[in-house]
Amino acid sequence: MSALRSTSSAAVGLVALGLACQEIGAAIAVRLFPHTGPLGIVMLRLVFSALILLAIARPSLRGRTRAQWAAVVRLGLALAVMNGMFYLALERLALGVTVTIEVLGPLALSILVAGTRVAWLWAGLALAGVVALGGGGWDRLDPVGVIFALGAAVFWAAYIRCQAAVGRAFPQLEGLALAMAIGALVSLPFGVAAAGPALIRIDLLALGAGVAILSSTIPYALELIALRRMSEAAFGILMSLSPATAALAGWLLLGQGLTWLEAVGLALVVCASAGAVWRARGRPAEPLA
Repeated sequence: MSALRSTSSAAVGLVALGLACQEIGAAIAVRLFPHTGPLGIVMLRLVFSALILLAIARPSLRGRTRAQWAAVVRLGLALAVMNGMFYLALERLALGVTVTIEVLGPLALSILVAGTRVAWLWAGLALAGVVALGGGGWDRLDPVGVIFALGAAVFWAAYIRCQAAVGRAFPQLEGLALAMAIGALVSLPFGVAAAGPALIRIDLLALGAGVAILSSTIPYALELIALRRMSEAAFGILMSLSPATAALAGWLLLGQGLTWLEAVGLALVVCASAGAVWRARGRPAEPLA
């Protein structure tokens, strides 16, 4: 694709490293589930991410308009719910399967924004991938886990729209830092109830901080640098590879293999997502209502 051919190898490497860090962070989070529960690790990730971003951005609370605060609150809620559902799904599904289902949210958003016949071809390809992902029978996948993954997909799409609104309303990372703090506050009571005594263990807190750095801080920084060296279309195509990197991380770090039908389903969803992003390149994003 021309968008990728014109992109520097350094920028591609930064995006790939960011994806790898995200999935390594998710694999570490799965290891912590027996101690903290999914909602406990969500809380730790958001709290540590918020502290890091607040220290970097140092956002001011004064002089903000009602519209700015509304955008921040929406993004904070989307972050809390998206991460909560993602980790609840990870408790029941393999990492590669979870991310493949989750990526359907941004894919659906791209298709709806494009609104063309070709876009619906990508939707059909993604549907075929989802059917194949069931490995010939969805009954072998935990239905509750699938519901959580689909919920994460919906809120990932919502996160994209909310992030765009915050990006227009705030300079640099100020809005994201405030939104992350709100997400951390929302997750706090659920995380404390789920993790309980685990929160006084220094080793678990250190691992929770590691998840936050790997899953949020490093990827955000690398993506910000990469976006200065590549087009948004090329970036979106590379981000479409997240199900493949998740499946690889799940296999290497968690021993989670895929059947050949699941692998075919993952590949179809990746192709559909990359194709939809490539087709929609150059189209302006619609404003958030």
